Amino acid sequence: MAEKKKFFNVSIPILESDLSVLGTSIQNLEDKVIKYDLTRMLKGKNFVATFIIKIKNNEAVAEIKSLRLAPSYIVRMMRNNISYVEDSFKCKAKDGNLRIKPYLLTRKRVHRSVRKALRNKTFEFVNEFCADKTRDEVFSSIISSLLQKTLSLKLKKIYPLAMCEMRVVEMEK
Repeated sequence: MAEKKKFFNVSIPILESDLSVLGTSIQNLEDKVIKYDLTRMLKGKNFVATFIIKIKNNEAVAEIKSLRLAPSYIVRMMRNNISYVEDSFKCKAKDGNLRIKPYLLTRKRVHRSVRKALRNKTFEFVNEFCADKTRDEVFSSIISSLLQKTLSLKLKKIYPLAMCEMRVVEMEK
């Protein structure tokens, strides 16, 4: 006979909220992956967070694994006669490595040298920013847009941006 399923509370410390997950027992929830849409919480910014459930002291706690900006959000921001800058690099935090993929949109079309300068400055700034923070601190600063705002102010000296976002942020193995 099949075991009866019921809902268990899973706390998400980075969002300071709880979530109900269906399962047969709390031990069966170990290493289960949850995808959580943050669109309403972030006022229209279309982030999807991926969490892994860990059991600590017989309580389920969700640890963040990755943040992704939905492609539909990026398409909505694109306009004619603008340039975009993408990059992908590893970043070292205090307690592990992160893969970060920034996405920058300029206000007008710009030369390749300007795009390269934006890309290089982004790499330097994000590496500096992550060096003295834990992974959870980096994720929470991206959710609260602290990293994007400070980066945008730094890059404004090179060229003013229409959008400065982290398209993908995920933990490396």
